[in-house]
Amino acid sequence: MFPHYDVIVVGAGHAGCEAAAASANMGCKVLLVTMNMQTIAQMSCNPAMGGVAKGQIVREIDALGGYSGIVTDETMVQFRMLNLSKGPAMWSPRAQSDRNLFARKWRVLLENHPNIDFWQDMVSSLLVKDKRVVGVKTSMGHEINSKSVVLTNGTFLNGIIHVGEKQFGGGRAGESAAKGITDQLVELGFDAGRMKTGTPPRLDGRTIDYTQTEIQLGDEKISRFSYLKTTLPEKQLPCHITYTNTDVHEILRTGFDRSPMFAGRIQGLGPRYCPSIEDKIDRFSERDRHQLFIEPEGWDTHEIYLNGFSSSLPEEVQFKALQKIPGLQNVKMFRPGYAIEYDYFPPTQLQLSLETHLIKNLFFAGQINGTTGYEEAACQGLMAGINAARRVKDEEPIILKRSEAYIGVLIDDLVNKGTEEPYRMFTSRAEFRILLRQDNADFRLTPIADQIGMGKIDDRLTRLQEKKSSFHQLIKILESNNATPDEMNSYLTELSSSPLETKIKLSTLLTRPNVEINELFKISPILSAHKQNFDDEVIQSVQIHLKYEGYVKKEQEMVDKMMRLETVKINPDYDYHQLKSLSNEARNKLTKFKPGTIGQASRISGVSPADISVLLVHLGR
Repeated sequence: MFPHYDVIVVGAGHAGCEAAAASANMGCKVLLVTMNMQTIAQMSCNPAMGGVAKGQIVREIDALGGYSGIVTDETMVQFRMLNLSKGPAMWSPRAQSDRNLFARKWRVLLENHPNIDFWQDMVSSLLVKDKRVVGVKTSMGHEINSKSVVLTNGTFLNGIIHVGEKQFGGGRAGESAAKGITDQLVELGFDAGRMKTGTPPRLDGRTIDYTQTEIQLGDEKISRFSYLKTTLPEKQLPCHITYTNTDVHEILRTGFDRSPMFAGRIQGLGPRYCPSIEDKIDRFSERDRHQLFIEPEGWDTHEIYLNGFSSSLPEEVQFKALQKIPGLQNVKMFRPGYAIEYDYFPPTQLQLSLETHLIKNLFFAGQINGTTGYEEAACQGLMAGINAARRVKDEEPIILKRSEAYIGVLIDDLVNKGTEEPYRMFTSRAEFRILLRQDNADFRLTPIADQIGMGKIDDRLTRLQEKKSSFHQLIKILESNNATPDEMNSYLTELSSSPLETKIKLSTLLTRPNVEINELFKISPILSAHKQNFDDEVIQSVQIHLKYEGYVKKEQEMVDKMMRLETVKINPDYDYHQLKSLSNEARNKLTKFKPGTIGQASRISGVSPADISVLLVHLGR
């Protein structure tokens, strides 16, 4: 009934969809197994993609040939570029999506791929032979063979949903939990843990009085997540802002004695940076109010997502509290918020390729690794899909460095440091974030996609070459032409910037604070004559390059120093216990994590600089 597949992907959330697409684009025959074909690429929580650091990840996924950026562009209802008041390393694209359109677009892309088959069923166990995965077994009793397997189970492994004192099995509202895989993996020697996440109530937008809220419009000019010429919306939907108050907090406190979190019925840790509303008012009791975002679910629905009001309190408590929020006095709920607890596997049990140490050809991606967020899941799925395909072809895995991508930072953090709470990406986690901007992901990563044979990137390569050509052409114009006092001093006076006494290169003038390249295009006759030759993306990239060139060079020097340690290889089977000069903690941690390089070893918690020096001596370096 089933052919022999190269890659089986278990789960069709954001990680599973990217994994299936990546393996298929690498030329593999892929089977995507999901418990429900109607929920492929379901946005289980917030109907949005991107945000601080997360937007950079989506652009990196796109630059590598993934689909999340394309789907986001073509299903967005509102776009905003966050942190524009800060430096460009902090600029982060974010889009509200139409929840139904998003899932539908993903399904169409996957179904149109000739290398992807689908099967609706629950995977109950893995087929393992000689510590190598050789396929999966489903709840319907089918044994399906493959050369590699990618597990992207999300919140479904032994999932339990909590609403007040009620609890029931489920991986998502209205969907069953997945059973069997955790028990088998534990028997095989894996460590497992529990984590928790939650979601807010969904509201009837027809019952909201928006006149009592603050409107939040999208950017007038929409930017793309994808580097391709995707179709963008002609109009946008507004979001709105409201706030809790002391009355809301008092009502919520009346349900604390029935809260699964405070009563101890939930054992797993929840996301630190996206706490429930009851957790907020407990931890920050001195605060009189908390900001809430009223976010539309799509173009043709009245369903509303109340961002910031995640809760697992009894539904009647949630409802009473909602009615004390400005604008929501007459609100109706479509469904209450809930918490969900699920199994995960500490990611220190993985290699940097996301292949497990214990079982060959078995890869984990997404919330099974302890992360939270669609973007974090999607980028892991992409890399697991790429490396599962390369494993099938007996090729070396692709490991993105911390200096190459936020994706590299995320995976390196997970594998070398682990996580005991849902991991979320922030720009502060990246030590080289000036290099890892949202505007240059194509420069950094599309050549890698081409090098590894990722299919369907010809358009990206063409656009990258055109962008590089325009980029260097504009820099040449700026470096070879002058700005004169007559042209510029009026503009500089408005900026309270020193007037020119003699002519200077346009590129030099642009390095001044507050001098904007778009203004120079209006003022300089030479630049004005060339304006039609350059699109906004190239113009912005050139400005960032010239203004921050010194910082970029310093950061690159730091990268070069770090890379010297990355080139010193370590045999994964090296016996660290023979090195008595190492600390006991270092010996234990190095034996457990099996780092592939000195650089990786240096980032393991508990391995000190002195331990690294000992290793370098014994390795003859």
